[in-house]
Amino acid sequence: LEDITPKPVQDTGNILKQGYLEKRSREHSFFGSEWQKRWCVLNRRTFYYYANEKSKQPKGTFSIEHYSAQLAFHLRKDSRKRCCFELICPGKRTYEFTAPSPAEAEDWVDQIQFLLKDLNSLTIPYDEEDEEEPYNDVDSSDSVNTASHNTTLNQDEPNIEMEEDDIYEVLPGKQPNKQ
Repeated sequence: LEDITPKPVQDTGNILKQGYLEKRSREHSFFGSEWQKRWCVLNRRTFYYYANEKSKQPKGTFSIEHYSAQLAFHLRKDSRKRCCFELICPGKRTYEFTAPSPAEAEDWVDQIQFLLKDLNSLTIPYDEEDEEEPYNDVDSSDSVNTASHNTTLNQDEPNIEMEEDDIYEVLPGKQPNKQ
């Protein structure tokens, strides 16, 4: 439990972005939801928000991993609607913010997206867009594309369909055990 203890602003580690944002509170008052000014700090994995920049204890903190950031003009109806953005994660709370300016909102979104891309690069990419350059941790001169490697293994026996549970390769001259 000690490694998740709240940290004062100055102890949050590698700060990538910080500044005042208005955060929409979770509780809705009689007049609708309230926007509260918060000092927000983004480091490599965590988003912190404090009452102000001198606060010792954060009002809240969450890991940004698996979140996505996007501009969200629908959050407000007033002149500051182009300053809004939100952090969304399926199955988790959505965080809604208003920046001091549209450019500042874009910068927060850009910084968070950049950080998320960096976090995701630690895992092997699987998006269709990434298929052009498959993940390869071997020097490119020694590498063999796995798709072409598989076809060379089975060149003698094209179109062999294997059952899903069958993980063994049938060697030439050997017959599989029949049950």
